[in-house]
Amino acid sequence: MKFIHAADIHLDSPLVGLQIYEGAPVEEIRGATRRALENLVELAATEKVDFVLLAGDLYDGDWKDYNTGLFLSAQMTRLREEGIPVFIISGNHDAASQITKHLRMPDNVTSLSVRHPETVKIEKLGLAIHGQGYASRAVTDDLASGYPLASPHHFNIGLLHTSLDGREGHESYAPTSDGSLLSKGYDYWALGHVHAREIVREEPWIVFPGNIQGRHIRETGPKGCMLVEEQDGRVIRVEHRELDVMRWAVAVVDAGRAARGDDVNDAASKSLKNIMKENKELPLAVRVEIMGTTKAHRELLSNPERWKSELRAVATDISGGTMWLEKIRFATREATSTTLGAKSEALVELMSAVEGLSGNADLVKTALEALRDLNEKLPHELKGGAESIRLDDPETVKRAAEGVRQVLMERILAGGVEL
Repeated sequence: MKFIHAADIHLDSPLVGLQIYEGAPVEEIRGATRRALENLVELAATEKVDFVLLAGDLYDGDWKDYNTGLFLSAQMTRLREEGIPVFIISGNHDAASQITKHLRMPDNVTSLSVRHPETVKIEKLGLAIHGQGYASRAVTDDLASGYPLASPHHFNIGLLHTSLDGREGHESYAPTSDGSLLSKGYDYWALGHVHAREIVREEPWIVFPGNIQGRHIRETGPKGCMLVEEQDGRVIRVEHRELDVMRWAVAVVDAGRAARGDDVNDAASKSLKNIMKENKELPLAVRVEIMGTTKAHRELLSNPERWKSELRAVATDISGGTMWLEKIRFATREATSTTLGAKSEALVELMSAVEGLSGNADLVKTALEALRDLNEKLPHELKGGAESIRLDDPETVKRAAEGVRQVLMERILAGGVEL
């Protein structure tokens, strides 16, 4: 028996975060989730799988019209023509869609109940699939605790949209534990909700396949589904298959050896070429971070828009137009501190204090405590998504400190600060 386990399709989700500039991939990315789903259907047909599991979040909330649902229905019809059944549970984003509740799927698609755990058996395969979808967007109960024990003499699969015991960047929906899942005696847990691929454990298998298409800079690297093979009641193979049609990546460029801005461009070019090779020359959206203590620092900060444009030209040149820079961040430092010292010893101390914040765990902890009340008052929608505000995250404090340091440095070098 062979099957596909996928999750978090987020069909027609807008891929966000790209700064709009000449040549930005607006049309390229618009249909990325659709093409990734087409790749999933093609894989299922080519591998002649016995069934497909979709562990929630087929959609991305409410649709503008019926076209999103009609496209999904057409892909499910293709699977029906191949004789492949599909088993679906709704996730938090599906529950937010009003249209979903009224759109009929082809008869090869089984959507498991949102009211209680449901078991579907396919006796000719000796298969039992257990699952429950979301009736509302925010499910905070442990749904898995209500799942039935494994059906004897069947290969048992649990289909669940969950944060498990918590995963960074994901809301704590349908929380549960490894122990709760193991207590059911299933052979494979097909999870969804977490967009990073993760094999939580083997024997029995507990697996997050990740989403099938990266949608923003926090979803980097290959995306796809799991192809699973069973024999004599045991999982003998779990293999990740790539489905994505474009990727997101981060290029960290060390400008330490650069004497001029052109040298930084050369270093960035090498880094971007490596990323292209690593990602099989798929279309790429890349965030570039220029780092390090460098003699080119003053030149970069004197005209950052010029150097951003130069870097975009480099990306276009080496990729033939298939790479776009999502964002460019300069986080370099002056190669010597003599210039700062000439300005003011007090200012040097101020700069040191700011730099100390980003590297001192105790200071970071103090800053987080000071921000706690503000973090609790932030609207829910600002805490999720590609550009979420995480005032409870140490990295947020460190990045903020680096931003303050960079602003001070620009002012100093421009001669705009006197103490």
